[in-house]
Amino acid sequence: MKNNKSGPFEGLLVIDLTHVLNGPFGTQMLCDLGARVIKIEAPDHGDDTRTYGPYVKGQSLYYSFVNRGKESILLNLKDNADRAIFINMIKKADVVAENFRPGTMDKLGFSYEELASINPRLIYASSSGFGHTGPLKDFPAYDTIIQAMSGIMMETGFPDGPPVRVGTSISDLCAGIYMFSGIASALYAREKTGQGAHVDIAMFDSTISFLEHGLMAYVATGKAPERIGNRHPYMSPFDVFNTKDKHITICCGNDSLFSKLCYAIELPLLVEDPRFLTNIDRVKNQAQLKELLESKLKENNAEYWIRKIDNAGVPAAPLLNVSEAMQLPQTYARNMLIEAGGIKMPGNPIKINNYPDPKERQGAPELNEHGNELRREFT
Repeated sequence: MKNNKSGPFEGLLVIDLTHVLNGPFGTQMLCDLGARVIKIEAPDHGDDTRTYGPYVKGQSLYYSFVNRGKESILLNLKDNADRAIFINMIKKADVVAENFRPGTMDKLGFSYEELASINPRLIYASSSGFGHTGPLKDFPAYDTIIQAMSGIMMETGFPDGPPVRVGTSISDLCAGIYMFSGIASALYAREKTGQGAHVDIAMFDSTISFLEHGLMAYVATGKAPERIGNRHPYMSPFDVFNTKDKHITICCGNDSLFSKLCYAIELPLLVEDPRFLTNIDRVKNQAQLKELLESKLKENNAEYWIRKIDNAGVPAAPLLNVSEAMQLPQTYARNMLIEAGGIKMPGNPIKINNYPDPKERQGAPELNEHGNELRREFT
């Protein structure tokens, strides 16, 4: 079955051994951008996420969101006949992706070195909890494990509250993005060298690279940062504020914006207040500043203040829930809520001119939906 989507990776053949979230998310981006992705699933049950809720029209959204447009075949990589089919796929493939625990593919006889000897141009992408090197390489990992060990969970939340998991599977998703980026980079290098490569992605590494402010604080002070809630550690006012009816966020990244904010909300005296003259002053006295701002903001509702603050040229926005965000005209304008197989799901955030960004895409495959056809093609 040929992938009929058009994109910069059209003509690319990806053999996808990944399962659950971080690997499938990376290969999904390749698929959305035109690659043909053949998903190899374990006999009997297939990808574990097929059994995870929530379900719509009998399909797991957990599975469907990151496997749309792919082809599915059940292969037992310990069975000689199925191994032969897999090897035939590798001979024609541009990319093979896997996210097993390090050593699993080696035990199957499908290490990078072995597959590269069959296809020297092959890009072999691995994604795991801690990567293929280092003392923790064999340590089992899920997203929450990585969030806990990377420091990101300990720095998320309010000072008087417990550590909080980021509200999405950020470690899985970061690793998926880096897998996609690593594959694209290796493919570009192959155009110049003619040689394939092993891309080794760790969820742990990926999450550390996203720490940003927390890591800055450690490098600057040698100490782990404290939890600070919604405020920015190095800019003020840059936080969530309460109004008469609901919360809004206001972001002042410089003195000029702070001045505009003060005039917009009718607190001009704050501009000359020695406690708030510079950003450094405002960060130092952020608690006092927030109290003064909220005292004024509580006099009117969120819609009123957002309109006034926005008219002054200061970044401000309401806090929306997922339902509200999905109904924004911007979401539709950017085609970020599409249908695939009759199910609504996130669109492709990578927009490239000269390539289509369809509002409807092919859905995720049923288990072994393309098995017979693929077996004929690669026997």
